[in-house]
Amino acid sequence: MSETPDRIGKYRIVREIGRGATAIVYLAESPDYPEPVALKHVRFDDKIKDEAKWNRRLLKLLKAEEAVSSRLNHPNIIRIFDASIETTQAYVVMEYFPGGSLERYCSFENLLPIHRTIGIVFKCCMALDHAYRQGIVHRDIKPANILVDDQDNVKITDFGLAMNINKKVDTDSTFIMGVGSPAYMSPEQIKGYPLNQKTDLYSLGVLLFHLLTGRLPFRASNPAQLVYKIINADPPSVSQLNPDVPEQMDAVIRKALEKDLYSRYRNGAEFAKDLAAVRYKILDDSYVPPDTSRFARLRKVAFFTEFEDVELWEVLRICSWRKVDKHVTLVREGGTDQRFGIVLDGSVELSVDGRKVMELGHGEVFGAQAWLDHLEHKHSMSVVSLTPLTYLEINPSALALASEEVLERFRRQLTTVIVRRMAQLAKRMSEDGPPAVRGEFTSTGGLDLQLIDN
Repeated sequence: MSETPDRIGKYRIVREIGRGATAIVYLAESPDYPEPVALKHVRFDDKIKDEAKWNRRLLKLLKAEEAVSSRLNHPNIIRIFDASIETTQAYVVMEYFPGGSLERYCSFENLLPIHRTIGIVFKCCMALDHAYRQGIVHRDIKPANILVDDQDNVKITDFGLAMNINKKVDTDSTFIMGVGSPAYMSPEQIKGYPLNQKTDLYSLGVLLFHLLTGRLPFRASNPAQLVYKIINADPPSVSQLNPDVPEQMDAVIRKALEKDLYSRYRNGAEFAKDLAAVRYKILDDSYVPPDTSRFARLRKVAFFTEFEDVELWEVLRICSWRKVDKHVTLVREGGTDQRFGIVLDGSVELSVDGRKVMELGHGEVFGAQAWLDHLEHKHSMSVVSLTPLTYLEINPSALALASEEVLERFRRQLTTVIVRRMAQLAKRMSEDGPPAVRGEFTSTGGLDLQLIDN
């Protein structure tokens, strides 16, 4: 790691405050401004392979940031004071803002109260509206590029990827194809279509979704699948993923994430107006922080090993935490109640026709047969608590409203559990059975399939 320089240009360096892949940001003192400034410093090294090409791209970004930001004067956009581009280095001097990025509020355990989230995104709407009126589209709206402090003061930063829409693309030296963060990119941005302010409003809609639910509206295991979903799929309902979000927000998110440009918000002010209408109906003191202790307990349960954190938070939202005494019937043989459970503390007994089949303890699933049986939806066994019991109750009605990812996780895990349980029961049955008939293997060691002519 390189040492912190004493000075860069006419600016005295105080300390390092941030470091990225291409630049280091320092807190600095300026002879021209009474307040501290932030100095983003980039060094160029053409000796490294492919570095020259990358440096030329960085120069474009820095020039763009300087040119664009000098035209923007809004309380929610970081101000640029100075820039210098030299042979071996470049730096941009900007307003120092002590807040951190919105990234820290994008996981469910750290979500902000809903009224604060709406207030922050409202300010972003107005800032982007101002930028567009100056002919500027940001093109890379994402949590990392939005700073916020403890008083919810907001600053949009990194206009280096911004595009001056008043210039033609083929003559605009600052236009760089393929910019933007894929998960936040609009359908038209992915397709390489001409962009206007609506692409920023789409990305802001994705950001709002993320801040309200702790997950992205479109999730995929690979980039191609993600691109397909962004272009073709509808986002899930925000109020279903987080019941604390009022249903009115669903319509706002849908409009912000419209594939059709003509149906999307026309400008930031229109987006902000609808957010204000939802915000007006929310009580500021209604927020209850999530119970992280329950999340920690579920994280240790083997059934949920393959669940991602965001999926596990969703499980906690849609499921119920139950406690019962010993000898309580939880499931009746032949019953059609499709609720099932996962043991967290204690044990249960499974029985058929009044005869014990097996006991299940911590982390084991019980009563899932009726939900998995798509024909009769009947339970094949009774379930009774053997001890005082704590368990997670899963209601299929709530599960039906879960995201596709969570539903698929449950189906896969339950199928695995049932198959292994059947294998266990089959082994127990074989212990009292007669010797098996021994067959003969073919020379290949497998089935010898032959076509038979009629």
